[in-house]
Amino acid sequence: MSDEERRDSLADQAAAWVPPWERPRPPAPAEAPDPANSAEALAPEPEPATVPPATAGDLGSKLPLQGPKSSKISAEPGVGASGAADVPSRAVGRRRVTAAPEPAPDLPDAELRGALEAILLVVDEPVSELVLAQVLEQPAERIGPMLDEIAAGYTAAGHGFELRRAAGGWRLYTRPEYATYVERFVLDGQSVRLTQAALETLAVVAYKQPVTRSRISAIRGVNCDGVIRTLVTRGLVEECGAEPDSGAFLYKTTTLFLEKLGLNTVDELPPLAPFLPDDVEELADATR
Repeated sequence: MSDEERRDSLADQAAAWVPPWERPRPPAPAEAPDPANSAEALAPEPEPATVPPATAGDLGSKLPLQGPKSSKISAEPGVGASGAADVPSRAVGRRRVTAAPEPAPDLPDAELRGALEAILLVVDEPVSELVLAQVLEQPAERIGPMLDEIAAGYTAAGHGFELRRAAGGWRLYTRPEYATYVERFVLDGQSVRLTQAALETLAVVAYKQPVTRSRISAIRGVNCDGVIRTLVTRGLVEECGAEPDSGAFLYKTTTLFLEKLGLNTVDELPPLAPFLPDDVEELADATR
């Protein structure tokens, strides 16, 4: 470009230049309508549409199948969403266990002694230490020593009765030295005694128990079926199973037998050796 042409171009630009104060202003932007004064804001709100109640069948067909929403878990340990304490799964189905009752306080020795004496006066059969401990709600280790003390006190005082063990328990008995007076008062001339055959059979059962009727008959040398029935009826002998080989019934003495004889166990029966004849072995060989 020549110098002349450059000058013409500059002159054209200068002639076309317009000062800023003379330039036309751009149009102002349109203002947004005020929502408070607009026609849409002044229009009344539409009422919510009422939905008719749905039946159980409609709910089952229209509601989406989804599981229960997760509930908020409490931060407190041991408490679930419902507020109830959490129960371990192993406890489900078990019976509720209640707290054991508090043990009764120990009775004073004088009161315990009186309570034992009162119970022993009304029992009709020997009562064990365990039963007495349960009735009095006292430790079993206190009952035995207290009964021994009561028995020793009766003996030292010379009472007409005594407290002794019999048939696995304790009971009050009259002393042997006063037996004639007690017998005269109770029997009043009437006595029911066992026959000689019954006494012999009872002795065989006592020393050979458990024993079958055939064995008793072999020892006595006579049939003893009727005598056994009499002893069973009077409560002195009872059945205690059957012999494995023959299936015959076995018999043994009862607690009533021990009570009548004043024994605690059959081990306290006197030995038979002093009462056997000198030629017992010869007699035994002769019967074979």
